[in-house]
Amino acid sequence: MIIGIGNDLCNIERIARSLDRFGERFEQRCFTEGEIRKARKRMRTAETYAKRFAAKEACAKALGTGVPRRGVHWKHIEVVNLRSGQPTLRLTAGAAVRLAEMLPPKHIAQIHLTMTDDFPWAEAQVIIEAMPEGNH
Repeated sequence: MIIGIGNDLCNIERIARSLDRFGERFEQRCFTEGEIRKARKRMRTAETYAKRFAAKEACAKALGTGVPRRGVHWKHIEVVNLRSGQPTLRLTAGAAVRLAEMLPPKHIAQIHLTMTDDFPWAEAQVIIEAMPEGNH
């Protein structure tokens, strides 16, 4: 069963301006070390960050919180890739606590993430699904 849906649209030029103005301070505030490493390897750094920023916002909406609210902060939501390359989210600290609060008894969460960009926009959608234990 679906327990959360979130969507966000992020302006790539806004992220580029934040990177120009605040540099590492912006990166360290909003992104995990893994996300920073990945973005710095890419030629289109601002686009990479913008998609991840949108994913974090979409996830916070799916959690029903916003960022930073109810103990959920930017770095508690990390975009990671499965072996297949498919993106998903790893939740820690306050985001993981909020997700656990949303889950019905004897269920586990499955997080679906899709991201895209078409300059000057980056977009992400998150669906959080509660799956009965043993049926995943």
